[in-house]
Amino acid sequence: MNAQENSTSKFGFTDKAENLNGRLAMIGFAAAIAVELITGQGVLHLFGLM
Repeated sequence: MNAQENSTSKFGFTDKAENLNGRLAMIGFAAAIAVELITGQGVLHLFGLM
């Protein structure tokens, strides 16, 4: 994808969407680790999936 296509596209795999998705995934992963450290149980166990 060239620079012109990237600046005109509003949907799909844009750089802004990919950056936001990556940041939210990192926040979610860090939150899952924090929950596990605080409670001593994994996230899946807390939701009753394990």
